[in-house]
Amino acid sequence: MKTRIIHAVAGTFILISVILSIYVNQNWLWFTGFVGLNLLQSSITKWCLMADILTKFGVKD
Repeated sequence: MKTRIIHAVAGTFILISVILSIYVNQNWLWFTGFVGLNLLQSSITKWCLMADILTKFGVKD
């Protein structure tokens, strides 16, 4: 369950930031890049801040 939530949050952040970059300001693409770098970092280090936050809220795997 936790992995599905993490993927849903990351995908939502990416879609929202792309939409905001189209309609508001291109600087929102920096947020898209940040989310992508965070996903890459988490695949290399096997540590994800969102997973830690969800664990503290009591979400099980």
